[in-house]
Amino acid sequence: MLVNTKAKVGVFSIALGAYLPQFPQLVPEFEAQYAAFKKTMPDSVEVIDGGMVTTKEQAMEAGDKFRAADVDLVFLQMLTYATSYNMLPAIRDLDVPVVLVNVQKLKAPDYANTDIPKWLGELYACGAVGEAVADLERAGKRHAVITGVVEGGDEVVAAEIEDWCRAAQVRRRFRDTNIAQIGRPYPGMMDLYIDETNLYNRMFLYTKQFDWEKMWAIADDITDEAAIRAKAEDIINTFDIEGGATVETVWDMAKYVVAFEQWVKDEKLGLIASHYDGFAQGKAGVLDSMLIPAFSMLIKQGTACAVEGDMKVAMAMSILKTIAGTGQLSEMYSIDFNEDICIIGHSGSGDADISQTKKPTMKIVPVFHGKTGGGYLTQFYPPVGDVTYLAITQDKDGNFKFVVAEGVNEEGPIFTFGDTNMRTRFSIGAREFVNRWSEAGPTHHMAAAAGRHIDTILKVAKILNVPCEIVCR
Repeated sequence: MLVNTKAKVGVFSIALGAYLPQFPQLVPEFEAQYAAFKKTMPDSVEVIDGGMVTTKEQAMEAGDKFRAADVDLVFLQMLTYATSYNMLPAIRDLDVPVVLVNVQKLKAPDYANTDIPKWLGELYACGAVGEAVADLERAGKRHAVITGVVEGGDEVVAAEIEDWCRAAQVRRRFRDTNIAQIGRPYPGMMDLYIDETNLYNRMFLYTKQFDWEKMWAIADDITDEAAIRAKAEDIINTFDIEGGATVETVWDMAKYVVAFEQWVKDEKLGLIASHYDGFAQGKAGVLDSMLIPAFSMLIKQGTACAVEGDMKVAMAMSILKTIAGTGQLSEMYSIDFNEDICIIGHSGSGDADISQTKKPTMKIVPVFHGKTGGGYLTQFYPPVGDVTYLAITQDKDGNFKFVVAEGVNEEGPIFTFGDTNMRTRFSIGAREFVNRWSEAGPTHHMAAAAGRHIDTILKVAKILNVPCEIVCR
């Protein structure tokens, strides 16, 4: 990633304080279990350690740590039964989900040889989970439960923890980076229009506004020929360029990409939405002609770049890139009624990481359809197999909503005029998919990722406190 972020995850455990003087052997047992649990957190997150909590005062200290760190998520290990006052002070002032981890140490009891401390310490499938959730509900807190076992390893628990941490990374990325708006949305595409103050208040993203006059000069001070040459080679390695290419033929493009990369780092940009509607003459024309591959090189490095000034789809692209590794701008193109499939894709910048069928292609066209000027078009080739679509929309009160669907990309003919497109089959059929997807009001853009990711997107939605409508799986 050009701009790196790391989710902050609060972790603490609770046990009933009354048990400890009665059964002193539980203290080292619980301490060992908590230490082992913390080691299950992936390296992709920063752990904020709230400690082992057995009193209200300790819970308050944990809460102070979590608030000071601005955690993106909290994991609570249920060591044994504990009253909910051990939990509530730690999370009362937080606006993030609490994931209750109900993991029993041993797979099954040795019934004849189990005494009370062994039951409480190693075999208590925590009856306190229901109590904790009841009080989280009453406190208006978002929550989830993971149940499993330590003995022998539990792949389901490990996968769930990893999934939650990936989802938490979205919140951290939105909080720590900015979205650049260059120009304005495509005129008349009112579904794309957005209130940047509302965006910051609801989704944590701060908008930095840039005029095209400033962008035209972005490469003027780039003089490091070694860096430009390396980037030119990177472009040639990334794209199959029609008619062939050399370092010299893509030199100007490489110079702009180097400039854009530095700009992204300087401005801490995780997302970019741009649209140019000028006359594309002189320097403007040069830059406009190469924006599509230049922004594609940024997407490859984790900065979501959306055309037509669509900030909402830039968010969707960023979410999928963060949780799935790929994030491709898309929209409905056509329906093949004979095959009962949807043709889905988009012109403009794309994600090289999703082009797994073959190397992305780049070619020059005299006219960009629906936009001024001409220049380079790029086409990416997503793999056959599972695919996830995510759109972000708003209601009349400005609240955001996710719209998601999963399908399967199939082999077959696609359009070859330079735009990325996929043949996607949905479980509900093409006609019903278009009806249901459109009825969800998703705007006309969405992001695509290889694989099935609805379950992770639901976690992102819970962390961001945004509703999520599932069209089909």
